[in-house]
Amino acid sequence: MLFTDPVVVFGAFLTICVLGLLRLYSLWLGNPLKNIPGPWHTRITHYALKWQTMIGRRMYYVHSLHEKYGTVVRISPYQVAISDPDGFVAIHRIGSGFLKSPWYEEFVGDSGIGVGVFATVDPVKHAAMRKLFSRAFSATSLRQNCEVVVREKVAKAVQRIKGEALHGSVDVLHWLILMTSDVVGQLCFGESFELLESGKKNEYIETFQMVGVGSFLKHELPWLYSISQYIPVKSFQRMLNAGNSIHQYGGRAVENLKRHRDNKSNLFATALAESDAGEKFQLSEKYIQIEASNLIFAGADTTASTLTYLVWAVLKKPDLQARLEAEVAAVDEINLFNDAFLEKLPLLNAVIDETLRLYGSIPSNLPRVVPPKGAKLGGYDIPGGLEVETQAYTLHRDGNVFPNPLEFDESRWIDPTVLTPYQKSSFCPFGAGARICIGQHLARMELRMGAAVLFNKCPGLKLSSSTTDAMMEMENFFVVAPIGHRCDVTMQ
Repeated sequence: MLFTDPVVVFGAFLTICVLGLLRLYSLWLGNPLKNIPGPWHTRITHYALKWQTMIGRRMYYVHSLHEKYGTVVRISPYQVAISDPDGFVAIHRIGSGFLKSPWYEEFVGDSGIGVGVFATVDPVKHAAMRKLFSRAFSATSLRQNCEVVVREKVAKAVQRIKGEALHGSVDVLHWLILMTSDVVGQLCFGESFELLESGKKNEYIETFQMVGVGSFLKHELPWLYSISQYIPVKSFQRMLNAGNSIHQYGGRAVENLKRHRDNKSNLFATALAESDAGEKFQLSEKYIQIEASNLIFAGADTTASTLTYLVWAVLKKPDLQARLEAEVAAVDEINLFNDAFLEKLPLLNAVIDETLRLYGSIPSNLPRVVPPKGAKLGGYDIPGGLEVETQAYTLHRDGNVFPNPLEFDESRWIDPTVLTPYQKSSFCPFGAGARICIGQHLARMELRMGAAVLFNKCPGLKLSSSTTDAMMEMENFFVVAPIGHRCDVTMQ
């Protein structure tokens, strides 16, 4: 037989080897980023980066490459990471021409939810979408229409945390996730999930978390996702259908909006009330379904994670804890739930900014596509059409910008007038430019009120012995979270 002939077998093997070597040689010499510093293997493959993404350590891996190779580093055959402050501004400034990577639409599209204002790549479409919500998400509008919801949920969450902490230990991450989920549920769907009342996640929130897992799997390991369709296990099938379930649930946002158009604590009602005729037309029922689900995804675990790290960081520094407790103890009950007043407390806001610097919820890659004409970043020419990315994790740990970058030092934010231009431009916990997070004012409101009320009502709070630095290490699956998935505290 043909394939038993050793000469034929050897010839076929030799041909495959030669073709493989020619392909590798072509990638090695023909790589458009061959002059960019980086590991040798990144000239021919992206699998090292993919592996680090899969195990939740992408931001650490890219940061280590910056430490070794500099502010401009090749991380795959067609991707470059930039940590140069000037390069960051050049990429993210308004009108830069660096559009969001198709990765955003692919990742969110894979979830089955639908592409909203966060993931839309087209700048014209994004501008129209953002305009619909810009007034509703302004600090002024949020304080007028939505602060009452945040007050209620913060008060309930702190009450539950204190109740458990007085009699043992309590996982603050658990209660803060329930709190932020109830807030965005009320604001987006016009009804609370009532998670704080039940003390646990409901089916919707659990399904929503499965959407993230499924989308991640489909994007990073599509072959495994395809195989999972044929696995007769309930959890796999639920994951596959999660996107459709979430989208259907989004219909409740539409129904509640129809019934209560005058409910200003509903962000969609506010958007409708404050938009002109042409904009109202864009707020279709389908779009409301999509955006409601997207806002839940963007606004629940993110703020809860940051607030949890704030509690952990403060409790690790008894002197800071005492000073923060003293500042919020001097606030009367009315102003304790007044965001405009809390915004003026210097130590509280300095602690929040330092937490956002070191433990912001989305510190990893923000991929952008280089304009067709190409760009010069950090002294290197990068061809058009390739991807560049920045990550807050590295920018916020640049010792040339933030002295003693690994130290939690809230004092660097006490006096905003002494911040350097680079400190201002490199601080990007909510992104930057035209694509800066539309929900940043809501997030800050929750952070201010959550931290102020917690340290006012729970003086003497301390970390439980079960809460170690190791379990609080950040895992990076786009949104970061403690690797131990909890943060236990006590008042005993």
